[in-house]
Amino acid sequence: MYRIFCESYRNYISGFNGAEDDVRLKIAEPLYLIINSDVLKTESENNSNIYKLLCDVLYYASQNIDRFPRVKAFLWTIESRGIKPIYIGIYDDTFLEEHVKLIHSFLKLSYWD
Repeated sequence: MYRIFCESYRNYISGFNGAEDDVRLKIAEPLYLIINSDVLKTESENNSNIYKLLCDVLYYASQNIDRFPRVKAFLWTIESRGIKPIYIGIYDDTFLEEHVKLIHSFLKLSYWD
């Protein structure tokens, strides 16, 4: 699951070819912390907004496993890497939904090469 997520993330990002202001690219931004443990550690130590967003995204995903069934195994996989869903509560559900949909599409192999 983790490998699928990482490779799908990279494939997804590579499709934007320098379009840094694309909304879809902004949605993928906090997910980078999942694939780069050094950046995750730094951002968590700084308690940055991107880290808080990732926490809320993962928590929202954990609360909506019935709608996103592939996410359950993924959350279990990343928890073994020390990445846990934590409720911060500063982002609304509509915003978090888009992030979880993207994670789910990665896990459905939509961006698998």
